Amino acid sequence: MKITTFLTFVGDQCGKAQEAIDFYTSIFPNSKIKSIIKYQDGEAGGTPELIKYGVFTLNGADYMVSESSYKHAWSFSPGVSLFVECKSENEIQSLFEKLSSNGGQIMIPLDNYDSGDYGFGKKFGWCEDKYGVSWQLNLP
Repeated sequence: MKITTFLTFVGDQCGKAQEAIDFYTSIFPNSKIKSIIKYQDGEAGGTPELIKYGVFTLNGADYMVSESSYKHAWSFSPGVSLFVECKSENEIQSLFEKLSSNGGQIMIPLDNYDSGDYGFGKKFGWCEDKYGVSWQLNLP
């Protein structure tokens, strides 16, 4: 059995999946786009410029993606987030800045937790990127 995170871009985010994939694969090491399949002209759920189904890898882990032009009553939620264990101060700082900038938002500022930490590590931050995907970054 294999479990893979699946990101569905709908509503205001529909049409931004390719941009998001390009952004994510550019900032995480050992990352690449494995496949992208677009909707056919006239196919239900999307138009030829939208991703029907795609797979990309971030630091060796696969993610699946799709876009839907249907009107959905949901989108991304911070209740589900991607948790990133960083290896250095520079790495956590750089990733947090890139993910939270250009229209993203900071939910918990990146800070040191010498006393009363969250139990994860010595530095932690939580942000949402400009695509609405929520990220928790931790330096154990």
